[in-house]
Amino acid sequence: MAAARWQQQGEAQKLRCTKEPYVDDDGTHRIKSMRFSTLSGGEVRKSAEAQVYNGWIYDENRKPAPGGLLDTRMGAANKFGECTTCHGSYTECPGHFGYIKLALPVFNVGFFNSTVNVLKCICKRCSRVLLSEKDRQEFLKRMRNLRAEVLHKSVILSKVRDKCRPCRCHWCGYMNGVTKKGPKDRGGLAIVHDCSKTLDRTTEELRSALSHKKEKLSFPSVHLLDPQTVLALFTRMTDEDCELLNLGDRPEKLIITEIAVPPVPIRPSVFVGGNKMSNEHSITCILKNIVTANHIIKEALKKGESPVNCFNSWQDLQLQVIEYINSDAPSLSDSQHRGLMQRLKGKTGRFRGNLSGKRTEYTGRTVISPDPNLRITEVAIPVLMARVLTYPERVSYHNIEKLRQCIQNGPNKHPGANFIIQSDGTKLHLKYADRRIAARDLKYGCIVERHLEDGDIVLFNRQPSLHRMSIMSHRARIMPWRTLRFNESVCNPYNADFDGDEMNLHVPQTEEARTEALMLMGVQNNLCTPKNGEILVASTQDFLTSSFLVTRKDTFYDRSYFTLLCSYLGDAMEYIDLPTPALIKPIELWTGKQLFSVLVRPNACTKVFLNLTVEEKIYMKLKERDKKAITVLEETMCPNDGFVYFRNSELLCGQVGKKTLGNGNNEGMFSVLIRDYNSHAAASCMNRLAKFR
Repeated sequence: MAAARWQQQGEAQKLRCTKEPYVDDDGTHRIKSMRFSTLSGGEVRKSAEAQVYNGWIYDENRKPAPGGLLDTRMGAANKFGECTTCHGSYTECPGHFGYIKLALPVFNVGFFNSTVNVLKCICKRCSRVLLSEKDRQEFLKRMRNLRAEVLHKSVILSKVRDKCRPCRCHWCGYMNGVTKKGPKDRGGLAIVHDCSKTLDRTTEELRSALSHKKEKLSFPSVHLLDPQTVLALFTRMTDEDCELLNLGDRPEKLIITEIAVPPVPIRPSVFVGGNKMSNEHSITCILKNIVTANHIIKEALKKGESPVNCFNSWQDLQLQVIEYINSDAPSLSDSQHRGLMQRLKGKTGRFRGNLSGKRTEYTGRTVISPDPNLRITEVAIPVLMARVLTYPERVSYHNIEKLRQCIQNGPNKHPGANFIIQSDGTKLHLKYADRRIAARDLKYGCIVERHLEDGDIVLFNRQPSLHRMSIMSHRARIMPWRTLRFNESVCNPYNADFDGDEMNLHVPQTEEARTEALMLMGVQNNLCTPKNGEILVASTQDFLTSSFLVTRKDTFYDRSYFTLLCSYLGDAMEYIDLPTPALIKPIELWTGKQLFSVLVRPNACTKVFLNLTVEEKIYMKLKERDKKAITVLEETMCPNDGFVYFRNSELLCGQVGKKTLGNGNNEGMFSVLIRDYNSHAAASCMNRLAKFR
């Protein structure tokens, strides 16, 4: 019983292959380490479910041929088929790998340079490193140092390669020559061992002694290292020599002896003419050529054909394997197929196109334009876009009347709704349904996909997204016209300008997503860049110009104009305490500096007391001999009014400029507000400053 129970638990914990996006787990696990390596021939065979040896894809009944490239053991070929390995359907089984056993090994075009570099360092007879025992132990000790990093190990490896020059082997006495790439006419992948420059005196004397013979003996000095010879050399290498050459695994894995065949579902066939003909996937076509070339070599070896014919067939197999891995290799002519590398790399490859590239719903994109009347946390969304982008809101006691009105408005009138999802999961399209009956029968628990409305959380993004502040969350503001609008102060994080730039809008679809976006990605919580803590969302362009002009010494406003400007600061929605006028007789006048003080602290209820001193660009610097006796009073008497002095949120002197209001200054006004108070105080000040424009 115990054995049976253990067997059932083992079957339950067995890894299940599925096409589902994720598999639920009963607990968390921590990855301790990860190591990348290539698969050896044995590992390819162990991971495969079928051996591919048949050059025919279909049999006489138009069924996948056994042992062919569409063998049902590797997955279902169409939606009507069934996998004979796991007995899953086309939608359930992700497929299984197969393998092709090559009659002769071939070079891997992706690791060809690594193969040549290893051969340069080893003896071509005994496979030992071309170093003396003393040098070998010294370099091995340095390579095994636990403190040695990757860059340091690469430096050690370059020194080992310099030491392993053509010389006589210290272990077997074999004279090793120069190892280099061969001519391109041999399939593009050939390795040559040239000993012509290392012939010793004995060989020359023997050649001269036999020169009078009629049958002249040849001493070949250039040898071609074929893949089978290289595989034998790599197999005889010791583990210490592999460690000395900084090889993370056995070098024989660099030579291909078995080829992994991808599962059938990822290379589907396209049937035409009532399933009488089919267009095969390009990967299937390349693999068919490999199977055919491999079969020709087997037959040539079996019949004992001439070495020249066998070698030519071997080179043909090498070219087919090169096309399978990299169809853009220089040794190939214009290939009609796309290899594995071409499917992985590039903008449309698997990594950038499928894994990193995202395709999302509830997304909008259009041209951006400025709107200083918006708060820095808001983005204006066109009504046309708001009618398409929806949010699923669940009906409750608090919002049922609002959602009923949205349902009655329908999909063409804002604020309206597009769909209703009932409690049983049925979806009702309001474009074709009776909206009055749907609004009347609306119940608690239903979900209404309503239009975007003011205050909804949206994600705003401009490409390229170079840092995390390239996408932040804003509050939606539904407005007419056709462009997305936001405050110019938020241009710096997005690196945006208004010369035709387009930006993206994403609508989170759950309450959890809205909460995360608001708390983690909100503009108000990301005013400072994480790079160095400097303020990034700050005033720019016309905001700086208007502030500089308002705070001049000769700027005065009467009561009507001063109160009008004060009402602009808070959109006439904020209580403002008027300060005592600077001039009382003959008429009450307020200065621009007083207006700026109201901007920082509009009323007595605002507990913001800003104390700040900034030297603006126009500040007249004193000479070195006068700096010793300088005082604060003398600094404020700058003839250019370039010394900005805030005391308890009152601007006493100075014309504010970029150093006070701009970005990139840790001692500016907004940086001090964030440091001494919070981001809400700085954001409120930015919103009021935007109305100066």
